[in-house]
Amino acid sequence: MICKNCGSEVSPYITECPYCGNRLRKRAPKLDRHGRVAEREPRRIPTPSLPRLRRGEIPGIRAESHPYLTIALVLGGLVGCLLWRTGAISLVQVAASGGLQHRGWRVLTASFTYNNTGYAFVALTAIAVFGTLLERRHGPLPVLALFLLGGVGGIALATQVQHDSIFLGANGAALALLTAWAIPDLRALARHRDYDGDLLGTAVFAGVIALMPLAAPEASWIAAGVGAAVGLLVGYPLARLRPS
Repeated sequence: MICKNCGSEVSPYITECPYCGNRLRKRAPKLDRHGRVAEREPRRIPTPSLPRLRRGEIPGIRAESHPYLTIALVLGGLVGCLLWRTGAISLVQVAASGGLQHRGWRVLTASFTYNNTGYAFVALTAIAVFGTLLERRHGPLPVLALFLLGGVGGIALATQVQHDSIFLGANGAALALLTAWAIPDLRALARHRDYDGDLLGTAVFAGVIALMPLAAPEASWIAAGVGAAVGLLVGYPLARLRPS
C-alpha cells in the first residue's frame, strides 16, 4: 500500500503512515481467518416485490375489469328499442309525460325506450363508450349515479316543466357520462399539461347528443342540460379520486 502524502510503501494493515503520520483509513481492515484482508462484500440492492396476483392478472399487468353495469344499461336500451319496434309495447305505456304525479315510474322506463333508430344509436353508443371508460376507472357506482341523475332525473325535470310533451331515451345520461369522463382531460388542458383522451372527438360527440332534440323531438333539451350539469358536478370530485 502506498501513502498518498509521502509516497512511502506501508503495510496494508495499519491506519496511519509511520513515516509522515498521514491518516490512511478510518479503521483497520477486517482480516479473515488466514490473516488476509477480507474483501468488501458488495452492497445488496433490495429487489422490488409485487403483491400477490389476483385472479385473471398477468405478472406486471393489472387485470382489466369488465364493465358489467354499462353492458346492462346498453342492453336495456336495446331491449326497449326492440320491444317498441316489434309492437310489444306502445309509447303510451312507457313514455314519460304529464309530471311525476302521473305514473312517475315512467321516467325510468322512458330512459330505456327509443322510437328513433338514429337517436338510439347515438345515445347508446355514448353510454357504451364513456360508461365503459368511467366504470373501468372508478367502478360501477359512479356510472349508475350519473345515469340516474342525468338520465332519469333529466326526464323527471322535463316532465315537470313541459306537461304536454312526451320524452324518451337517455340523452341526459349520455351527456352526464361523457362530461364526467372528460373532466380530467379538461383540467389537464387548462393547466397546459398533456392528456390521454381525444377532447376534439369528445366535443363533437357531445354536440351531436346535445342537438339530438332537433332530429328526435322526444329527446328533451332539459334532460340534455341536466345531464351536462350532473356530469360537471359529479365529474370534478371523481377527477380528484384515484382510479379503483
